[in-house]
Amino acid sequence: MMMIDEELALLRAHRNNIGRYQRLLKTELTEVERRFIERRLSEERSAIEKLAASAFPLTLRAPKRAIGKATMLMTQADTAN
Repeated sequence: MMMIDEELALLRAHRNNIGRYQRLLKTELTEVERRFIERRLSEERSAIEKLAASAFPLTLRAPKRAIGKATMLMTQADTAN
């Protein structure tokens, strides 16, 4: 079983990747690039959900929409600093 620090570091890495992909989606991209980034964004969100569920099994599951919104807000807060 992973240590909590490692799990939190992985969650932060996934969150940072999500923020990076969201910023990339705001740029001019080819359709192929856009589909690739959207797929990676979906994979990162799934990875966060799985990791959070295994790291914190007693917490209630948040709807995916809430996870996306929370990730966006956390990313905006990181970039504002």
